[in-house]
Amino acid sequence: MGEEDYYLELCERPVHFEKANPVNCVFFDEANKQVFAVRSGGATGVVVKGPDDRNPISFRMEDKGEVKCIKFSLENKILAVQRTSKTVDFSNFIPDSSQLEYTQECKVLPEKRSLKLLKSQNINVNWYLYCPESAVILLSTTVLGNVLQPFYFRAGTMSKLPKFEIELPAAPKSTKLNLSERDIAMATIYGQLYVLFLRHHSRTSNSTGAEVVLYHLPREGACKKMHILKLSRTGKFALNVVDNLVVVHHQDTETSVIFDIRLRGEFDGTVTLHHPVLPARSIHPYQIPVAGPAPVTSQSPVPCKLYSSSWIVFQPDIIISASQGYLWNLQVKLQPIVNLLPDKGRLMDFLLQRKECKMVILSVCSQMLTESDRATLPVIATVFDKLNQEYKKYLDAEQNYTMAMEAGQSRSSPLLRRPVRTQAVVDQSDMYTHVLSAFTEKKETPHKFVIAVLMEYIRSLNQFQIAVQHYLHELVIKTLVQHNLFYMLHQFLQYHVLSDSKPLACLLLSLESFYPPAHQLSLDMLKRLSTANDEIVEVLLSKHQVLAALRFIRGIGGHDNISARKFLDAAKQTDDHMLFYTIFRFFEQRNQRLRGNPSFTPGEHCEEHVAFFKQVFGDQALMRPATF
Repeated sequence: MGEEDYYLELCERPVHFEKANPVNCVFFDEANKQVFAVRSGGATGVVVKGPDDRNPISFRMEDKGEVKCIKFSLENKILAVQRTSKTVDFSNFIPDSSQLEYTQECKVLPEKRSLKLLKSQNINVNWYLYCPESAVILLSTTVLGNVLQPFYFRAGTMSKLPKFEIELPAAPKSTKLNLSERDIAMATIYGQLYVLFLRHHSRTSNSTGAEVVLYHLPREGACKKMHILKLSRTGKFALNVVDNLVVVHHQDTETSVIFDIRLRGEFDGTVTLHHPVLPARSIHPYQIPVAGPAPVTSQSPVPCKLYSSSWIVFQPDIIISASQGYLWNLQVKLQPIVNLLPDKGRLMDFLLQRKECKMVILSVCSQMLTESDRATLPVIATVFDKLNQEYKKYLDAEQNYTMAMEAGQSRSSPLLRRPVRTQAVVDQSDMYTHVLSAFTEKKETPHKFVIAVLMEYIRSLNQFQIAVQHYLHELVIKTLVQHNLFYMLHQFLQYHVLSDSKPLACLLLSLESFYPPAHQLSLDMLKRLSTANDEIVEVLLSKHQVLAALRFIRGIGGHDNISARKFLDAAKQTDDHMLFYTIFRFFEQRNQRLRGNPSFTPGEHCEEHVAFFKQVFGDQALMRPATF
């Protein structure tokens, strides 16, 4: 398998801890994402490490028997240790407070070293599952264990949510199927909490293979079965959620597949069926660096056994190998997916939902315009439309936010938040910089295709009522001029395919020498924009279009009143001696016509330009006063 084929990988910098052995017990706390290595019941030390912890926490505690479970409170202030099935011991880790343990069964009050009972529920519980991100606990009840009772914790209170039943697969009369804790996971996908049930045999006898059933668990209202992910294979599975994708690992084949519930599936009236987005692939091979002093570590790293039976998977994206002493975060690699998903529309739908998608999306846009991978215009149009739909959504949200702020709603509505600009917002400057400007410069691309693509992008922007930036219009005009397609340029302007703007009008003025009608087209545009004449001259001069500026001024009859120095400054800056000669001669002739003498008066402050003219062209090139 090529390097470009692996779309899942283990993070580069895992958390390394002392591997599990008869003396060292390893625990994982899902809320704080911390690994505890407890040696000899804590008597010879406890080391706590987490993915974001710069410094591990180390301490010792008295060996009071086998530790069944150990966790910190959020912010590592209180340590909880469970040694028997009925008690939990707490100790304060707050600076300057007592380290003495206190034992009880309820809300912790560290300053009083006691606990307070807030609420109790009488339920027969088989097992429980807790989701720290959403603060929801799920209790398995009844004999079969398939009636789940959720509770939601918030600000020190506990709320009971409606219970729901997990449909177990049909089983032969002789066997009693219980719902196993191993087959249930909870995770937040696209901001919603789901309970994921790994059903090893489908409910319908004719369909082979396992499936993952997703139950949506809302804060209000009943839990509802929403999605079924078809695995079409059997065996040992494990689940992760990464970047809103459900990842299903299959131990027997040592491969994984990913599902995206936002992509279109098959809706059967009650639930949506989904198939893997991509073919099954292994996680990218991982090398374990050899630990030890520098001279020793020069030996080559050891390949890690992927999909090992000692792997334990935690939500959302954690894989732990207790036998090797590593905790990894699972990651999705987007670039390899580009070649595994040939349907560009579906590929865009997929990429636009991912966190780090912008550069990959832009590379897809560039790729579909290359000679070897050229897409058809309808496909290109689909891609542009999908991008601009996201872009428009963001622009509208930004506009609504601005309007609400101006209307002073921020005080009355504290929930008003500035919209977040995600990487899925690919705007015109992104497309221009990374895709379109390079594309128009490729000599081998047929110019008709280049123009069609540019116009397709402009059409898409117009369709979503997004104001087209002038630099895109300039790109179209430059391409048309390059290929002498002036008739097409004329039509585009005549039918307002290219929107009026001052920069565009100035560009047209500069094209007059190639295409004389451009002068009039430009003036018409400026009149429609009701632009001040001196502003037009300034813009043209700033773009070094000195002759165009002069022609424009002559066209409106203002050439007798303009500053010679301003034009001579601009001409000199171009480093074009012949241009400087032309402009200088024009003003000499103007002086002759208005004052009967070609020389400049002291008030015009043109001495340095006269000196420069003499230096380049000689004294004899100066105009002599006309004699009659």
